[in-house]
Amino acid sequence: MADANFDVRYVAHLARIELTPTEEQKLGAQLNNILGYIEKLKELDVSTVEPTAHAAPMVNVTRADEVRPGLSNQEALRNAPAKAGGLFVVPRIVE
Repeated sequence: MADANFDVRYVAHLARIELTPTEEQKLGAQLNNILGYIEKLKELDVSTVEPTAHAAPMVNVTRADEVRPGLSNQEALRNAPAKAGGLFVVPRIVE
């Protein structure tokens, strides 16, 4: 069985949550179950399993990177609420 020598209050403090004594007991039991399950998983022989980053094969679904014409400066600024000197004018946010 899992080592129950962790402090539920400390874990709750790290997570910045307040627990009632009843919630502490419930969370403690749940964490013990989780740790017990992890201990059980450690018993599995995985020496023949190849390490992977994902459980299922991942395929990149992005489109091919190809050069395409962009917007001209006039087109980009056409609907701008404020513009000056070929640039967008935006509110100042840094003083």
